[in-house]
Amino acid sequence: MSIKLLINLAIPNFMSIISSNIKFLRKKKGLTQQQFADQVGIKRSLVGAYEEERAEPKYELLKTIASFFEISIDDFIKETINEKWAPAPKGNLRILSISVDKDDNENIELVPLKASAGYLNGYADPEYVAQLPKFYLPMFKQGTYRAFEIKGDSMLPLVSGTIIIGEYMENWGDVKSGETYVIISKSEGVVYKRMGSKFRADKKLKLISDNPVYEPYEISGEDVLEIWKAKAYISTQMPLPAPEPTMESLTSMMAQMQRSISNLQQKN
Repeated sequence: MSIKLLINLAIPNFMSIISSNIKFLRKKKGLTQQQFADQVGIKRSLVGAYEEERAEPKYELLKTIASFFEISIDDFIKETINEKWAPAPKGNLRILSISVDKDDNENIELVPLKASAGYLNGYADPEYVAQLPKFYLPMFKQGTYRAFEIKGDSMLPLVSGTIIIGEYMENWGDVKSGETYVIISKSEGVVYKRMGSKFRADKKLKLISDNPVYEPYEISGEDVLEIWKAKAYISTQMPLPAPEPTMESLTSMMAQMQRSISNLQQKN
C-alpha cells in the first residue's frame, strides 16, 4: 500500500512558492540560514537548497516550518507571502491525504467512532490516514471518498453505528442547502447533518437533524476543516416495510387530491 498527498485546486509553481516563502519569512525574522536551520533542526545546506528550489521539503518538515513561522500549512504552501500578504479565509485550498492500493486505486478510508477525535488532528497527515481501516468499492471510480461511522439518533432512520460514505467536496461553494454532508469542524468534530444554508466562510453554517426532536444549530464557517457529501451508507439494520395505509391517511390523501383538482378547475 502507498500514500498520496493531494493538493486540491492545483497550485502553480508549487516549489517556487515554498522557496520564496521560506526566504521571505526567514529574513523577516532577521535570521541567517544557519540560525534558521538550527531553530528548525535541519542542516544549513538544506535551507539553501530549499530557497534555491534545488530540493523539496518533506511534508513533516513543511508542517514544522509553517508552525515555526506561525502560519497555517495551507497558506504556507499556496500563498506567495510578502509584505502585502494577509491570511486568506478558509474554504479555497486544502491538503487531502489519501491511500491507494497496489493497482493505484484510491482506497475508501474508514473513520470509526473511536478514531473521530484523532481525525481532527490527523486528517491531513499521510501517516495517520495510512493507519485507518480501508476498503474499495468499484462503483465509486470518480472522486475521492471517505467513510465515517455516525453516532446517535439525530439522523433517523439511519441508526447509530451506520457508516456514511462521503465524496470529498473540493469546492465548498458547491455545497447545497437541503442535502446531507459529513462536516469536520474544530468546534463539533465529525458530524453528519443536513445543510440548512449554503457555505460561507464568513457566516454561520446552519446544520439540521432529520430527527425533529433535535433543534437545528449553527457553527462558524471558519471552524470547518473538511466537507464530504453523503453518497451512500452501510448499515446492519435493514429498511422496514412501508406502513399499511390507515383510514386517516387515505382520507387525507383524498382531501389533497380534491383540493388539487379544484385548483386546476379554477385556473381553467
